[in-house]
Amino acid sequence: MAVFVALGAFLMTLAGGWVAQRVTDRRHLVLGLAGGLMLGVVGLDLLPEAIEAAGTPVFGVPAALLLFVGGFLAAHLVERLLAGRQVAHGASGHHGDRVPQVGLTAAAAMVVHSLMDGIALGAAFQVSGSMGVAVALAVISHDFADGFNTYTLTSLYGNARRKALLMLFAAAVAPVVGAATTLLFTLPEELLGGYLGFFGGALLYLAAAEILPEAHHTHPARSTLLCTIGGVGFIWLVVGVAE
Repeated sequence: MAVFVALGAFLMTLAGGWVAQRVTDRRHLVLGLAGGLMLGVVGLDLLPEAIEAAGTPVFGVPAALLLFVGGFLAAHLVERLLAGRQVAHGASGHHGDRVPQVGLTAAAAMVVHSLMDGIALGAAFQVSGSMGVAVALAVISHDFADGFNTYTLTSLYGNARRKALLMLFAAAVAPVVGAATTLLFTLPEELLGGYLGFFGGALLYLAAAEILPEAHHTHPARSTLLCTIGGVGFIWLVVGVAE
């Protein structure tokens, strides 16, 4: 089931890259909705499940919450390292000054992130079907944004269209590969809860620091905010029905 669902992530990633080549002025609505879905999954379903599975306190704090914070900080660190490399190469806000390797590095990070998405998807289905469905919604929805950003980052820094398409395809295949690896093993409940906590922290960072700011950057419209709220509300509905 996890691999089958990951095929949906594969198609959504390709769709995001396709839209990146043709999108006009509605990109902010798509990103706003994706950010809301991600936020809803983390806060309303993923984190509570992680605490239940790995809630053993470590110096007074549940292990799942410590790993949640660790995942957030790890995602922040990766972003800062990429930004530092961009500065080291003398990249500025002008397209002509940007170094192609920076775009490839950022796109490669998106591929690794997509691989981890697939592993998280498989792990969630090991917990329960409802948990798998909830995580699948988050993975599939934000993989559209991943595909969009992978193609955009690669091409924005002056790489040829062929390289941008190659990185897009790699990002699309990655979640399928990640989900398939979970067929080879079953994670212990506590380890699974810890991983889901870590993944939730990274997912929250992507939503709060990347997806939503990008959605509101050029179009701080009420419709974008409504799409975000709608995404959270939809996940709440899914969780309530599943329970």
